[in-house]
Amino acid sequence: MNNPTLLKNLRNIPNFPIPGIQFKDVTTLFKSPKCMKIMLNELYEIYKDKGITKVVGIESRGFVLGAALAVKLGAGFIMCRKPGKLPAETLQETYMKEYGKDTIEIHQDAINEKDVVLIHDDLLATGGSMKAAYNLVKKFDPAKIYINFIIELTSEGQTGRNMFDKDTEISTLIKF
Repeated sequence: MNNPTLLKNLRNIPNFPIPGIQFKDVTTLFKSPKCMKIMLNELYEIYKDKGITKVVGIESRGFVLGAALAVKLGAGFIMCRKPGKLPAETLQETYMKEYGKDTIEIHQDAINEKDVVLIHDDLLATGGSMKAAYNLVKKFDPAKIYINFIIELTSEGQTGRNMFDKDTEISTLIKF
């Protein structure tokens, strides 16, 4: 995809949050109505005929487009959050990040076996947080799971896509 308008508006921040990381700042895409519309329309075109019933957004940048896409698809929106942020009973998954360990959770009643789920986040690098979200959603035994990112890093030894089975449908809007 690599839409030229999105590429032009994406900000790169060297050495953030730690030295050696080239942080892709999607907030510059979110602040532009034109970029938001492009991203939402591109995502809708990918998923409009997939029967999506729930969109899961990973905290916090996954909430922005995830919720908007859910509305456009006529699906529900589920928040995948850090521990202690959701008020009802949850299921959890712990994972390793590039620079530490983290846990995410979803409400126990968020997804059922009839749901077709799209999990959305902003960036695929090593794949740790999305793999945890994927494993968490699998605990609900939904009918199908799709995965989407705004950005996928494919250079500099990033292997995020390799974290998933080859038959897992993963889409991205921008690849580096």
